[in-house]
Amino acid sequence: MKKGMSLLIAPLLIGVLLIPAFSQEDMEVVDDWGFAKKQRPPAVFRHDTHNETAQIEACNECHHLYENGEKLEDESSEDQSCSECHDENGSGNQPGLKKAFHMNCKGCHLTKKQGPVMCGKCHVR
Repeated sequence: MKKGMSLLIAPLLIGVLLIPAFSQEDMEVVDDWGFAKKQRPPAVFRHDTHNETAQIEACNECHHLYENGEKLEDESSEDQSCSECHDENGSGNQPGLKKAFHMNCKGCHLTKKQGPVMCGKCHVR
């Protein structure tokens, strides 16, 4: 009886503990599930802390949408994972997932001359 009960409780407990981990407010690392073979650990990224420090208020500054190669200024992809649009290799004008992350994150850091740009600063082992 005890073994059966723990088999029922364990998935419930895991679900309760993991559900909050998927909200952006509590995010600790960048979602990297789109990579078949990971070369580095996911980039450390505390969503709300980052946005407060960088003074980012509009979600579409990072969560962009494109149509016919043009960025849609008033649209946001915050309800999607990056890998829903970007596959590992990319196609046409759409960059692959790794390049998309680096262009969006590292590109912003370089433009604003703030934030990490070296691999080990984001991908902490």
